[in-house]
Amino acid sequence: MKKTVIYKNNDCFSIKADFYGNSNHNAPVIVYIHGGGLVWGTREEISEEMIKLYNDNGFAVFSIDYRLAPETKLPEILEDVQDALQWLKSEGPQEFSIDPKRIAVVGSSAGGFLALCTGSFTHKPRAIISFYGYGDIIGKWATNPSSFYLQKDNVPKELARRLISNQVITEASIDQRFLYYVYARQQGVWIQEITGINPIMHKDALLKFCPKQNITSDYPPTLLLHGTKDEDVPYEQSVFMRGALIKEKVETRLITIPNGEHVFDKDFDNPVIQSAFKQVIEFLQYHLTE
Repeated sequence: MKKTVIYKNNDCFSIKADFYGNSNHNAPVIVYIHGGGLVWGTREEISEEMIKLYNDNGFAVFSIDYRLAPETKLPEILEDVQDALQWLKSEGPQEFSIDPKRIAVVGSSAGGFLALCTGSFTHKPRAIISFYGYGDIIGKWATNPSSFYLQKDNVPKELARRLISNQVITEASIDQRFLYYVYARQQGVWIQEITGINPIMHKDALLKFCPKQNITSDYPPTLLLHGTKDEDVPYEQSVFMRGALIKEKVETRLITIPNGEHVFDKDFDNPVIQSAFKQVIEFLQYHLTE
């Protein structure tokens, strides 16, 4: 059962989320954050297989939109994620049969990065799962021209600029915005575009947006999943995040997908992926059970 709500709005924009419930009373909730390099994506990108997997195992799902870059910068995007969690805790119990004290955040790629950022929020989720996310936005992988995207046809600056709106954007398809992302990665300007901060000139100003740099002892238990052949977000990003969590004695695990590429979870029926999802469910059941 799907129900769409507006969790945040003002005169310039409204931001939606889709709730997928089941028959469970006071169900724990998975907040799902889509990927798209922070420049495209929509709450509807969560697959039917994923929704069914979570619902069948007793979890409700709350898939959120958020304002997209470069029209909106990263600090405001993180505010949207915070507001979505706050709305779910304050308004969610009146709207749905959920337990607001049992919330986990799951994200993919850029959504995995945002999920990892929630570990530093004042009001943290009970657990975090990052699918091929990243904990560092000041490393060379993010701030230098990407060798992978440089292999693609060059995207001219003029074309990329035409894909930017003069209004706030909360939903965009990959067809609408992918070339802008390719341009930003080819030129090594992606982080500056999404944050408004030059990572070479003002590296220190970006540290507060790097989950790897902001881990404390009360950071939630975290499960990381990453493929070794990921050419968009390097596998090492999850390795380094795991190491930083272990250093602070935070419960964490990394599920490695051998030869897995970016968005490996689309190969849902692959036995290796099925095994990974089984571990995802076990992790969630362990940490969201009272």
